[in-house]
Amino acid sequence: MARAMEGQPVSTKTTKHRAAAKDFVAAKPARGRAAAKDFITTKPAKGRAARKDIAAPEKTTARPGAKSTPADAPGSIAGIVLTNPDKVLYPEAGLTKRDLARFYEQIGDWIVPHFEQRPLTLVRHPNGWNKPGFYQKKADKGVSEAVDRVKIPSGDIYMMANSVTAIVGLLQMGALELHPWGSTADHLGYPDRLTFDLDPDDKVSWDDLKQAALLVKTLLENVGLEPFVKTTGGKGLHVVVAVEPTTDWEDAKNFTKAAAELLERTFPDRFTSKLLKVSRGGKIFIDYLRNAEGATAVGAYSLRARANAPVSTPIEWSELDRDVRFDYFNVPSVLKRYAKLKRDPWAGIAKSARPLDKARMAKVGYVKK
Repeated sequence: MARAMEGQPVSTKTTKHRAAAKDFVAAKPARGRAAAKDFITTKPAKGRAARKDIAAPEKTTARPGAKSTPADAPGSIAGIVLTNPDKVLYPEAGLTKRDLARFYEQIGDWIVPHFEQRPLTLVRHPNGWNKPGFYQKKADKGVSEAVDRVKIPSGDIYMMANSVTAIVGLLQMGALELHPWGSTADHLGYPDRLTFDLDPDDKVSWDDLKQAALLVKTLLENVGLEPFVKTTGGKGLHVVVAVEPTTDWEDAKNFTKAAAELLERTFPDRFTSKLLKVSRGGKIFIDYLRNAEGATAVGAYSLRARANAPVSTPIEWSELDRDVRFDYFNVPSVLKRYAKLKRDPWAGIAKSARPLDKARMAKVGYVKK
């Protein structure tokens, strides 16, 4: 979802290049689907403890929206009293608004760090995922006071989910999907997370998608970044890196574009960096456009407005051994996963941030002006 327009219904500078890093492409590959093992020489990165020292956003105007209540108030979940808690939002899975609120409440310590201080785009389906929905970016008077506000460069006031209470407050509005910015309130013009959205053609097999994700991982590691992976709740995968917020959006986008085009040149039978679907036949579109200012991608542990309540789920690289697309991870299975795992597989993403400096950008062929 690159640049959704406010209230839009939901349907069910040129990069400069030079020679790319030789430690990624030593020779022109054969036309066939070369095995990813030929380029992968490192083990999956291990996660580390989550960052807790997140800066507070710039203060904005008072928040007159619907009030939150004490966490122990009768009928409240995470401090929010739900209206119509028995409304079924995923009929094929039998999941109600109450069920979804309890889901977010239970996994709160995993989901909140991935949303704190980030402006949001919501995908709202008040009457269920299979009923008409729409996008919302600006905070209006009906938004819970638990939801923090931030003024973006255009002057508009956007929402931020800095607590479980805020996330449940957004669910109360029918927000089934939460799409955060790649930057935070204290440095909106400088991203700290970059997303490579691997969007495969319907003909692409799971094995080919997995191998493609491992190739993106290898490229980013050779650049000097630490990649993480998550499911999308659909047919693709997201490969995400944390960077220090010292590079503006234009250079960040151009870096990701150059990386996508390098992969396309190296493996023309596998990848395309072209947006038009006519160019995607049997290939994987590397959507670098997620890395433009104001663009978003679905957040970690957000629901998706699709059948069976899929959840966009962070995973370890080793978990790509099985096909984890679509609703493999859903509300019930993520709750079981939460109970089983000792930590969020993305717990170390914030501390993995490294500078996106000229030397790193040059490794994919982008020369910063």
